[in-house]
Amino acid sequence: MTSPKTPELRKDTVLNKWVIFSPARAKRPSDFKSKSPVTNPNPSSKPECPFCIGHEHECAPEIFRVNSTTNTCSNNWKIRVIENLYPALSRNLDFESSPKFENLVTGFGFHDVVIESPLHTVVLSDLDGSQVGDVLLAYKKRVQQLMLNESIQYVQVFKNHGASAGASMNHSHSQMIGLPIVPPSVSARFDSMKKCYDEMGKCGLCEIRCEELLINESRHFFSIAPFAASFPFELWIVPKAHSSHFHELNNDEAVDLGGILKLMLLKLSRQLNDPPYNFMIHSSPFMVDASQLPYAHWFLQIVPQLSGVGGFEIGSGCNINPVFPEDAAKVLREVDV
Repeated sequence: MTSPKTPELRKDTVLNKWVIFSPARAKRPSDFKSKSPVTNPNPSSKPECPFCIGHEHECAPEIFRVNSTTNTCSNNWKIRVIENLYPALSRNLDFESSPKFENLVTGFGFHDVVIESPLHTVVLSDLDGSQVGDVLLAYKKRVQQLMLNESIQYVQVFKNHGASAGASMNHSHSQMIGLPIVPPSVSARFDSMKKCYDEMGKCGLCEIRCEELLINESRHFFSIAPFAASFPFELWIVPKAHSSHFHELNNDEAVDLGGILKLMLLKLSRQLNDPPYNFMIHSSPFMVDASQLPYAHWFLQIVPQLSGVGGFEIGSGCNINPVFPEDAAKVLREVDV
């Protein structure tokens, strides 16, 4: 498969959307650089914020922490999970449907923050693979806690890195929102993956590997530029073994995922001039029927913020991507970290 010189429309059979690939709008893939790199604070300036160690009292209530094994002081932690001070949903409401409107429920839900390091100048890719794995295990623990609430149907784990990617705090952190509904995009993903399974007799994500799209692989995971990537240099990290829920991740897999996630973030940073980015964990709703398990496969999506979304994309739901995924994969494979 070689990069065509004319535009193409490709369908993403996982996320159920069409993408236009328009090479006429592009520079060379190797020329893409972020125009708004995320600059880390100078350590000598000693920045302080509510997420920094010693400022725990300035934060919303703590849910749990992961303590450092090298120092047993009471305030020596390496990861904290706290409530969001400005939550999108309220955990203090009762979940109720409107007696008048079928499409209205109370704004009940959970919105939490995972502080990934006590140090202000440390970003996620600065941590080693096992430390990133500890962050992933903190996600897992909180997701399992939220599962115990019978009103919560889905948890979205996500990270916004950089102001233009939606981060309101410079201190490295990620978030999760527990929802009392299954978002339409998740339902559309399931419908699309079911259609693929019915046609192929196999899980689409189990079969998604392609040498030209492959960037890297580890013992338990592989990273690819998806065939119909919606964004330039978008990449996915996919479990090799079929797995329906992120919270099924074990400790060994978490360390392995931490290593390949760190590697992908470093590759994107070095090739694209430390771009703002978002990553999202696409897991399955808690109440998945047994018949859905064969095609329910979770994955992690990373989207560097290199270009804006215009009226066509908003109106049609069809993105325009100037970089063919096979070209992006080749460039990222060649980046040394």
